[in-house]
Amino acid sequence: MGKGKGRMGIMETPSIRILNILMQRERERLQDLESAVEVDCHLMEFGDVRYHIQSSIADPQYVELSISLPSWPQESICSGGLPFGAIEAVKGAYGSSIEIIDPPEEGFQLTLAIDLAKFPLDKDCRLQLMKKIASLRAVVLGACMREILKNLTSRIVYPDAGQVITLVQHPKESFFLIPLMEKMMVVLPVHFKDSSDAVLAISFLQDFVEARRCSGLKKAPSCIWSQKPPQEMKGAPAYTSSANAGFLSFVIFRHHVEGDKLDRTVWTLSSFHAYLNYHIKRSKGFMHMLMRRRVDNLIQALNQAKVHVEKDKKKLKTPGLPCLPKLLPHRKGKMISKGYGCPK
Repeated sequence: MGKGKGRMGIMETPSIRILNILMQRERERLQDLESAVEVDCHLMEFGDVRYHIQSSIADPQYVELSISLPSWPQESICSGGLPFGAIEAVKGAYGSSIEIIDPPEEGFQLTLAIDLAKFPLDKDCRLQLMKKIASLRAVVLGACMREILKNLTSRIVYPDAGQVITLVQHPKESFFLIPLMEKMMVVLPVHFKDSSDAVLAISFLQDFVEARRCSGLKKAPSCIWSQKPPQEMKGAPAYTSSANAGFLSFVIFRHHVEGDKLDRTVWTLSSFHAYLNYHIKRSKGFMHMLMRRRVDNLIQALNQAKVHVEKDKKKLKTPGLPCLPKLLPHRKGKMISKGYGCPK
């Protein structure tokens, strides 16, 4: 699915907070052991995955990282609260530098014991391993999808072609994989509680589909948006019909998952709900900013008009005619004598 940072906005795979903690712990272990402090940090990522990372002052080279995942619906493929193939994916990604603690920490589905002393000596290799550990969410939640998409690269015909496979990446936000002949269809039902968010999502997804037709994105997976579920989802659960923002479908072929593209494709698909929510919130924030700016301009224009009216009123106020002498009720003769200067 596209290369570079701009392919899916800012949805980066590693957790920045976990990566910073690991890098800080590594610096303290190698350079300044006396300044090491105890680490006991709880994190939340994308509003659905919880982390607990801890390390003692006595053994700064050991770090424990626990992860708690969203609850899975009955029709999803999971084992012990983890997606199918998650344990194998963790062992394959981290090797001997980590150890899976059984049983995990209470309230979490998986706990890893990380030994920083077992990290590679090369600086760049150590950093890459830290980024992989900070990407634990992608490794665990993408394990099942990764195994299914591997069938495309190995040209294995899926035994239950056309059967709907339910996966979960966010509470109450499932998406579905439908194996077809030499391709995989991924369908994402889009639902928002707020009707205004649903309207924005529909507009965004329609533009998203149109952008796929640009000349520079011809090799990207084709995508289709529709208000109704596609025909391939006949066996999907009934709750998917409540998608008030429609259905977005991607068609994945073998060349989309070859080599390094597999992990990139898995992460892009599994984080699409977060990507969509991010853009909806940014769009609403941008519209609110424009409305506030327009109100400020209107208030400024009204204030300027008020100043001009006050100035105009001052200009209209003239000094007026000079006051005439008050005529006293004299008798007619006296008035004539005064007018002609006659003596009394």
